Amino acid sequence: MKPSPAKFELHSEEFLGRLMRRQLRLSVACAVAFLVALLGLPLLNYFFPEAMARRVLGFTLSWFILGVLFFPLVWVIAWTFIRRSIALEEAEVTEVSPPSGEPGS
Repeated sequence: MKPSPAKFELHSEEFLGRLMRRQLRLSVACAVAFLVALLGLPLLNYFFPEAMARRVLGFTLSWFILGVLFFPLVWVIAWTFIRRSIALEEAEVTEVSPPSGEPGS
């Protein structure tokens, strides 16, 4: 029988294992978002060549996406990963830390 989350001690195997599983899920989600963006552009070029050849601000849509939109998208994915990872760590610590009025805090 597994102990309840409130009974985990900070830095115990259970605590670290649960945190690592949650961060792994977050990592996989961010990696999938990146791969969709990375592989999506060649697929768009292959399946919709006329649309990707349209001009946007002097560039073809394909080059506009690659040269202007891709790097901010990667930055947003990285920023989201960092923010969510920190939030996961803080939530885990809050769950296992005793309330401020109890001994040991």
